[in-house]
Parts: sequence; structure tokens; C-alpha cells
Amino acid sequence: MRTSVSVASSYPQATDPRQAVTHLLERVEVAEDAGFDGLYLGDHHATTTPYLQNVPMLARSLAVWGARPVGALFLLPLWPPVLMAEQVATLASMTRGRFVLQCAVGGGERQFAAMGVPLRRRARLFEDHLDVVRRLLVGEASAAPGGGGSNDATISPTAPEPVEVWIGAHTPPAIDRAARLGDAWYAAPRHPVAELEGLMAVYREACARHGTRPRCAPVRRDVHVAADDAEARRVRESVRRSGHRGFDPSSVIVGVHDEVVAAFDELASLGFDEVVCRQLAPDQPDALASLQRLGEVRWAATQLTPTPWQGGGA
Repeated sequence: MRTSVSVASSYPQATDPRQAVTHLLERVEVAEDAGFDGLYLGDHHATTTPYLQNVPMLARSLAVWGARPVGALFLLPLWPPVLMAEQVATLASMTRGRFVLQCAVGGGERQFAAMGVPLRRRARLFEDHLDVVRRLLVGEASAAPGGGGSNDATISPTAPEPVEVWIGAHTPPAIDRAARLGDAWYAAPRHPVAELEGLMAVYREACARHGTRPRCAPVRRDVHVAADDAEARRVRESVRRSGHRGFDPSSVIVGVHDEVVAAFDELASLGFDEVVCRQLAPDQPDALASLQRLGEVRWAATQLTPTPWQGGGA
């Protein structure tokens, strides 16, 4: 079982934007020191609270990150595909390891309206844009979707090695799309384990139907590794009171070292082989301490063996 980090991009408690940047980079440095298996950033636009954008922040983070995988989430319908392919190829050229393109259809009427994209077309735009981006990244010429732009667009540089595509999805039709088009289904953090079990069955069936086999099986979780039982109780109560992002409280992982390892083991039993963790604690000192303890959990998680993929390993 691999353990990676999705570093938060929003820091509402920071007193100014430069402090938010400092907080993000501090988390990257702790993640690098702890030897996590991957580093990822999210994507959101037209926000009402400060949100650091993924391309410049990931580029800056690569100054301290090693040769392990890196990547970023892109809400594909919101990005012009040529621009996005250029950004991804440049980031991939800066890395010493594998680049992971995490992508999803996105949502939110306000966000789509601000970017001038009709929300009702997001599924079709996702597929069209992914096709164009993939072609451009390997050096093929590609027409812009919808007939706009050049019919023979190319980019340079292209990605120095194949970019891995994880598709985020949390409904059966979207999971089917991930099985059909992606290298992996990127399971969302909102689902309790009981729901993940059913969704993993949907994904396995869809892969069998489309004749595809994933390269990996990642799942996102919001995590806090507590120093002791009292801290764990305090954080659980905070999650319950705040209604954390509208999630079922059982979908987050809060506990001391052994409890977090047990939660990872439960995910491994479903067939997931990578847990991408975002820190729950809003306060920077708490988040950094949890991240350091998560590094200790990572070493224990390397001994966990995911359930083999049907018809072969994931």
C-alpha cells in the first residue's frame, strides 16, 4: 500500500496570500522529508476564499520534491485543452519522476459560469478535452473540440514519458467513464467504506465490460493522525460539529497511529493500493504534526497487501 499526499490549496486562516503560500510549501517540505510516495494538488476556480492555483504552486514545489510521482487535478471542462496540455507537458518536463494527470468533470454553477463553460455540457466536454490533451501530450496533431481553433494544433515540449490519467468519479455512469477512458479510477473522499465497496464492484465490472485493466487503484481520504486518544476525540468532534464538507463523518480517517493503519488496511482489503491523504486540521501546526505522524503510518502501510485485482494485479 502506497501513501501519498494531496496538499491543501486553500488556507482561510492565513492572514495574507504570502502566508498561504508559505503554509503550502511547509507541508510539501514535511512530505518530502517523510518520503511519501506521491505529491498532488487540487483545482478550483472563481473562489470566494483564497485558493492557490495548482500549476504555479506545483512548479514551485518541485524545487524541493524528489524523484517520486507528482501530479495535479484538472477540472477538464474548464480548461482549453491546448493550454492545459502545454501546462501539463511543461510540469512533466520539470519532474524527475512520473507525472499523474488527475481529472474530473467538476461542478458548481458559479464556477462554470465564471469560466464561460455551460455546466450541462461538462460530461461531453470532459471526454472531448481528454482526447485532445492525450493526443497533444504524445506529439500528435489534434483538432480543437467543437470545431474551434486550429485543425492541426501541436505543442512543444511534449511529455517526456507517458502521463498517467486518473479519473475522479463518484457515480456509476462516471465510474464507467473512468473504466473506459482512464488508467485508474480515483475514488472520491466523500464515500464511507461501505459505499466504496459497492463502487469498487461497479468499477471492476465496468473494466471487465470494456476490456481494460487499471494501472493502480488510488483513493482520496481526509486524514488526521493524532498524538493521543484525547486529540483524536477532539478532532472527531470538530468534524462532527462542522459537517466537514458535507461528508459522512465515517468517511474521514481520524485516530492514533494504529487506528489509521487499520483504516488503511480496510481500504487495502477492497483492492485500493494507494491512499492519497489531505490533512483535516485547519491550523498549520496541527496539520504539520499530523503530516509528520502520517509519515510513520506510511512505513507501516507499506506492509499492507491490497486484495488482488480480478484477472490480475491492480
